[in-house]
Amino acid sequence: MKKAIILGAGESGTGAAILAKKQGYDVFVSDFGKIGEPYKQELNTREIEYEEGRHSEERLLQADLVIKSPGIPDKAPIIKKLKQVDVEIIDEIEFTSRYTDALIIAITGSNGKTTTTSLTYHLLKEAGLNVGVGGNIGKSFAKQVAEKEREYYVIEVSSFQLDYTENFRPQIAMLLNITPDHLDRYDYVMQNYINSKFRIINNQSIGDWFIYNADDDVITKELNHQIISQQLIPITEKNYEGGFIQVLDATISTNSLTIQGKHNRFNAACAIAVAKLVGLSDFEIDKGLITFKNEPHRLETVATINGVAYINDSKATNVDATYYALEAMEKPIVWIVGGQDKGNDYTVLEELVSEKVKAIVALGVDNSKIEAAFSPYVKILEDTKSMKEAVKVAATYAEPGDVVLLSPACASFDLFKNYIARGEEFTVCSQQLAVGN
Repeated sequence: MKKAIILGAGESGTGAAILAKKQGYDVFVSDFGKIGEPYKQELNTREIEYEEGRHSEERLLQADLVIKSPGIPDKAPIIKKLKQVDVEIIDEIEFTSRYTDALIIAITGSNGKTTTTSLTYHLLKEAGLNVGVGGNIGKSFAKQVAEKEREYYVIEVSSFQLDYTENFRPQIAMLLNITPDHLDRYDYVMQNYINSKFRIINNQSIGDWFIYNADDDVITKELNHQIISQQLIPITEKNYEGGFIQVLDATISTNSLTIQGKHNRFNAACAIAVAKLVGLSDFEIDKGLITFKNEPHRLETVATINGVAYINDSKATNVDATYYALEAMEKPIVWIVGGQDKGNDYTVLEELVSEKVKAIVALGVDNSKIEAAFSPYVKILEDTKSMKEAVKVAATYAEPGDVVLLSPACASFDLFKNYIARGEEFTVCSQQLAVGN
């Protein structure tokens, strides 16, 4: 019996363990941290052996196959040792794709992955298709395949996941954009990151489809170096201007969209392209768009107080995502920004900040870079060290008709566990303003 080692016992790892056991592997799960109680209970129920708080190297090095969590970097000691013994190391996405005959729709990009994945899934589901959603969103892809096979899967795929794919072949692949992000994982070499993103089409062939952002210079330049056999669907601004989204043979009014901003019209155009490829009518697409509700922490209006809208865009953890958020706003902005800087270049935001932002509330342990970047463009720039303080300060500068926008452009880890915790605290603090707390 072949031995499968699962590194990391989160959603991805636990799901991979379940599928590996079903496929006849001798499965052992190893997590260097503490395993969450729901996952531990799942492993116990299914009689899957595991360890936490350590890696038993001698046992791990005897593996025939290692399925690793995307959060574990190449520089982790256990990964280095596994590579030395030449064991196969893959991602859950790669592993799962070997055991399904479903049509796979895979979506990647630096920004907009979750929104586009959620919307694509929603359109197909609302039209009655037998479809699942997974990858970097929702329930484990592996667990879904192990428990209930679908005809279609819509998979959000990060660069970290793509790095450990070998034969993964989505019949429909989508690349939304490529902007500098996570470069610390790619030796600060942009081309390494680009190569990672383009792995999504490595195994596509004639009859498969590649939907991509033809207005993204990085993507179009890299395409010149790719051997293309699949069918291309370029999406440009022309596909979603003038109040309509027109892609393939679809013509859909943008009035049907529940998500705002030019970037979301692009995301919708990509999702509509998928919908047409799998046979949906314009009527079915329009119906799905009208009923779509985006994931939390993505331009989510969480409160309206005294005529001021409080918008949670905590998922904007890089400059490009914040650019889209600022661009989408049509009212004066009191902007809450800051956190753990990832080597950000804020110059691309200067024009938008000058035009749209009336006050900046910097939120972070060290706000000096924010202050240096934007003090020439706004008259009001306040330094804060907690979300409660940031929201309270923002409220003092916001007038009826304004928006208070949390769009940090930075990671959350200086003050918060993750972007979700940051967004949730913003939501609570904003809503407390209404009751005077």
